[in-house]
Amino acid sequence: MANYFTGNKEYFPEIKKIAYEGPKSKNPMAFKYYDAEKSIAGKKMRDHLRFAIAYWHSFCGDGADPFGAATHIFPWNSSGDPVQNAINKADAAFEFISKIGAPYYAWHDRDIAPEGKDADDSAKILEKITDELKKRQDATGVKLLWGTANVFSNPRFMNGAATNPDFAVVAHAANQIQHAIDGTIKLGGEGYTFWGGREGYMSILNTDMKREKEHLAMILSISRDYARSKGFKGCFYIEPKPMEPTKHQYDFDSETVIGFLRAHGLDKDFKLNIEANHAELAGHDFVHELSVCVDNDMLGSVDANRGEPRNGWDTDQFPSSVYETTLAMCQILRMGGFKTGGLNFDAKIRRNSVDAEDLFIAHIGGMDTFAFGLEKAAAIAADGRLPDLLKKRYSSFDSGDGAKFEKGGFKLNELAALAKDYGKTGWTSGKQELYENILQEILLS
Repeated sequence: MANYFTGNKEYFPEIKKIAYEGPKSKNPMAFKYYDAEKSIAGKKMRDHLRFAIAYWHSFCGDGADPFGAATHIFPWNSSGDPVQNAINKADAAFEFISKIGAPYYAWHDRDIAPEGKDADDSAKILEKITDELKKRQDATGVKLLWGTANVFSNPRFMNGAATNPDFAVVAHAANQIQHAIDGTIKLGGEGYTFWGGREGYMSILNTDMKREKEHLAMILSISRDYARSKGFKGCFYIEPKPMEPTKHQYDFDSETVIGFLRAHGLDKDFKLNIEANHAELAGHDFVHELSVCVDNDMLGSVDANRGEPRNGWDTDQFPSSVYETTLAMCQILRMGGFKTGGLNFDAKIRRNSVDAEDLFIAHIGGMDTFAFGLEKAAAIAADGRLPDLLKKRYSSFDSGDGAKFEKGGFKLNELAALAKDYGKTGWTSGKQELYENILQEILLS
């Protein structure tokens, strides 16, 4: 992919294209494990992993937090004109994405284009900026993984968007969603995501939960219908999160979202976008949420990050645990790899990481961590011991009465009659330590 710089301006002039140098390299500005062209289990690494750069954290996240002002001062925001700043930001984004070698990016509408004086003005600005992004996509070969609408930041959405008790706010949300879908289609987005940033409640005392969830389902339904009428062939994603900013969000976890989609007849068009940090906030392991989705053929895409287990909020750190990424890639390989979506780095550099190179170093580490996980997940499958142990553990259901039971061949009294010997029934070892030792052996080999 070529770099694209309007007016030949570089925002990261000291940094060249990031290259693969192998595990022995000590160069912080090189990949140690991510070799995009390397073949793993019949596909190139880049095609397995489908990395995407999150526009909001990488080019909008300024390091501000509830206790302090911004620490990341972006040179692309210096013109004084918000629209020109957005164009400058696009230059910086595509320079970065090209240099890091990611094939995709993802955005919210308000990440790429500032809000205008009213809904029509906002739509015109978004159209102008998506035209600019299209030029940069064409020039670099970078593609849009998915788009979405930010219907949570503006104060009008303080009580929710689709679930707001004020109908006028619901209409505003629909307007933003419509134009974000249009922009996604224009840019060839392979998916469209819904994250219910404030779709939940703070107090049950002032909440009609049943009505709000029905309104959410209605917005999802008519958004799907609109996108399909405009020729969108991609997948829609729901991103679960249990809380924050609301006390209880309606998209709590994978099981909740899958049940919701099925209850409202949306499961044929929607899959889930699973975020590691959100899984942790829900009290689950990342691999648990992925496994639930794979079991139900509902895994669409992944937000690749991690949380801080000693913090109770969404820290959005870059992934660094090869144990976690190996287990994650085992699930992704189990479903046959991504059929849609990819690994989107919904992660931000720390507030005190203020050098331009820090953004590159963070992504290099995250990409290497998942590349390592991919290699080890493929090694686990090739080794065969863990899959064989798992199959053996459930072998009593593969033949005889066990197989008959799985096919619904028993009435309760017939099944109960088979329980004749209580002796040592159930004393078959789970061999958890053996599973863990084999995993550790493969990770360390």
